[in-house]
Amino acid sequence: MAKLRELRASDRAALERAVRSTNAFREDEVEVALELIDAGTNPRSGYLFTVAVDENDLPVGYACWGLTPLSDGAYDLYWIVVAAREQGRGLGRVLLEHVVRDVRARAGRLVIIETSGKPEYAAQRAFYERCGCTLLARYPDFYRLGDDKLVYMVRL
Repeated sequence: MAKLRELRASDRAALERAVRSTNAFREDEVEVALELIDAGTNPRSGYLFTVAVDENDLPVGYACWGLTPLSDGAYDLYWIVVAAREQGRGLGRVLLEHVVRDVRARAGRLVIIETSGKPEYAAQRAFYERCGCTLLARYPDFYRLGDDKLVYMVRL
């Protein structure tokens, strides 16, 4: 099982490979993921990260979350990614559980997760549902025609 550690600037290339390996994200989405990874190396950015690494300390996944602006204890889970070769081993659940523990330790009340309704995201939606996340809303055609936004919640 992979272990978790803090984000390092040197993780960028490996995390980019992990994001791309999922084949779920468009190029503009990959660019946003990389922007957040870059920002996450600055502790004042407000983005929180944990990185899953293999036995050789090579990144194989990560989670990025942060306090929702203007909220009192609501946190957004911005990204949770597990390299394709590591999927199905429980690493996504480990990452999500880490986020929930961290939010709870910060006196957070809930975690909000937004994802796509595209068929390519079926595995991600099934993952959130298996982990007990509650579907709160579906915004039809939010991202693009035929691409709904789904909002899940974990209440702490």
